Amino acid sequence: MYKNLIINENLCLITKLCKHNLHSNNIMAPIIGKIACKKIELDLGVTLKGGQSFRWSAIENDTKYRGVFAGEVWTLHQDDNYISYTAHNSTFDSVNKCEAELRKYFNLHISLEENLEQWSKCDLHFKKFTNIVKGVRILNQDVIENLFSFICSANNNITRITSMVDKLCRHFGKKICQVDQQWYYDFPTIESLAKKNVQSILTKEGFGYRAPYIHNSAKMLIELGGRKWLEELFKESNTDYEIARQKIQVLPGIGPKVADCICLMSLGYLEAIPVDTHIYQVARETYLPDIKEVKSVTPAIYQIVNSHLREIWGPLAGWAQAVVFCTRLKDNLNKKKTENIENKPRKKIKK
Repeated sequence: MYKNLIINENLCLITKLCKHNLHSNNIMAPIIGKIACKKIELDLGVTLKGGQSFRWSAIENDTKYRGVFAGEVWTLHQDDNYISYTAHNSTFDSVNKCEAELRKYFNLHISLEENLEQWSKCDLHFKKFTNIVKGVRILNQDVIENLFSFICSANNNITRITSMVDKLCRHFGKKICQVDQQWYYDFPTIESLAKKNVQSILTKEGFGYRAPYIHNSAKMLIELGGRKWLEELFKESNTDYEIARQKIQVLPGIGPKVADCICLMSLGYLEAIPVDTHIYQVARETYLPDIKEVKSVTPAIYQIVNSHLREIWGPLAGWAQAVVFCTRLKDNLNKKKTENIENKPRKKIKK
């Protein structure tokens, strides 16, 4: 489905020559290329700005997206059939490596189109969601970045989480490169977030109760074994989803919802369903009318909703949840636009 890389060979030759000349100054030339990917399989705007990663910005009138993953700064652009990319100041040694990283990050080995068809067959309500948003994919993120980003997400909104993650990177992350007069940073290591002054800096930056959660989780992770301990929780390590979900909750600031976000977006458990306010409202309205009068998500209600939706949507239930979640985000955005238009002061007509 995603047949292979298409590139401008002259451009790649120029890139190689530039790299040769720039090595002595520790400046790496960008790698530029293009991969085949239909927009129905991946919509960059919906996926990158849909509350999974908080490292991406829309640029050039929302026609391109710039962000950081795999230790690189990327600029992405798409049309109906291709995704064009620039890996700025790239340490990757080939275009093939860039393509492999993109495919891994966007889980492009899985057909979204086929799964949308499957979810619509097993759930008669699902078609109404796919009519509103298309091209939603689950990102395969670095587990450290994903974990600490979602500690920031508690009782928060996407705009503020994005600001907090940016502050984490600027204070404690390593500089990658400068693009269009702006510096970009890698996500901090566990060790850098465990240093003594971290909590006080984050408190001054307005992280509130999340400041000690981040600092203490970093210290506890080091005691548990760091990245290696987290990697033992990966699905590919044959760990059971429920076991991974429970183990991750030993860290300060991680409850069931954040644990499910981490399981879904970086540990490989595509069946995991984070039950936030949006998903809870959909469950009450459409799938579980018996809980319609329940006003808040208690641990018991969380588990009921989580289990019920996983039973309906199957082994990729978390991905189906992301489609529904993005639908609600779009609905809310459209409502705000309508309200802004209706509340806009009308100009007085001069007589």
